Amino acid sequence: VVLLVSGGHTLLVLMRNFGDYEIIGSTLDDAAGEAFDKVARYLGLGYPGGPAIDALAMEGDGAAIAFPRALRNEGYDFSFSGLKTAVVNHVRKNPDVSTADVAASFQEAVVDVLVEKARRAAVDFDAKGLCLAGGVAANSQLRERLLGACVADGLRGFLPSRSLCTDNAAMVAAAGYYALERNGPAPLDTGADPSMKLV
Repeated sequence: VVLLVSGGHTLLVLMRNFGDYEIIGSTLDDAAGEAFDKVARYLGLGYPGGPAIDALAMEGDGAAIAFPRALRNEGYDFSFSGLKTAVVNHVRKNPDVSTADVAASFQEAVVDVLVEKARRAAVDFDAKGLCLAGGVAANSQLRERLLGACVADGLRGFLPSRSLCTDNAAMVAAAGYYALERNGPAPLDTGADPSMKLV
């Protein structure tokens, strides 16, 4: 099972082989990375928000604020817009709240949902491993918790190095390599498709 988490996507994908994918869960509203960016902007932490929240969360208490975990026990889809709104409302009602606690509690809520759904999908689909991908895959708490879940559940964990969690040519080259292996060379008159789906 692949957990793809970025600013534009939050997907759970059943990967049977390279090129053989099935989306089993996706976001119903904001992607997790988008929520990180919006919360960071609201807290005045700048852009990109993921690394800023990750760093500040290390100074805070992830249990300080009980932010909601939408759809936590329902299927494989995700929803983060309500969490983002809860953060904004909490800070407005509590202007003296520790920004580090807000960041840590927000991050804890996101990671709880991501890891729990990925684990459940791995069990339900009898997966041999969990693969983390996308920009949010650089998040230290997500990496630690997902690897811990893999160890606890007897799954192989696949995490890219942090340098490969940002936009890079390596992922496109790998996708091209496996597409070439599977389908052979593309015709020379093949055009560009900027909205091509990965799955």
